[in-house]
Amino acid sequence: MIRWSWSNIAISDIILSKEVSVFLEAEGIARLATELASEKQARDIAMLDVRALCSFADYFVICTGDTKRHIEAIWQGIDEVLRTKGIVPHHNEGTPDSGWLLADFGSVIVHIFAPLQRDYYQLDKLWDKAIPVIRIQ
Repeated sequence: MIRWSWSNIAISDIILSKEVSVFLEAEGIARLATELASEKQARDIAMLDVRALCSFADYFVICTGDTKRHIEAIWQGIDEVLRTKGIVPHHNEGTPDSGWLLADFGSVIVHIFAPLQRDYYQLDKLWDKAIPVIRIQ
């Protein structure tokens, strides 16, 4: 029988395991938001790993809705499911009328654009050094 005690565990192991669980949580949130956007028929969905490029987020989820109503439906679909899992946005910006919604979930930022605003802001080009994790056309 092997007996464990705290003296057998290094502080770096505890820190590493915490970082891994935070990473999996962020990635899981981003993947779920991507899946939910797809279920709501969002177009041109991109999940980008931006950890190496910025300090304020780990992942971006970027997608396009065809109309104000479609943008709102995408947002409601993501928000409702994440809230049932206890994940609420820290901050929201934009409106369906403006053609752009942003939801800041801390380590995950979700952008929902109308086609004209997506072309105008070109976040995909701005963050072209990010690692594309998922791309759904």
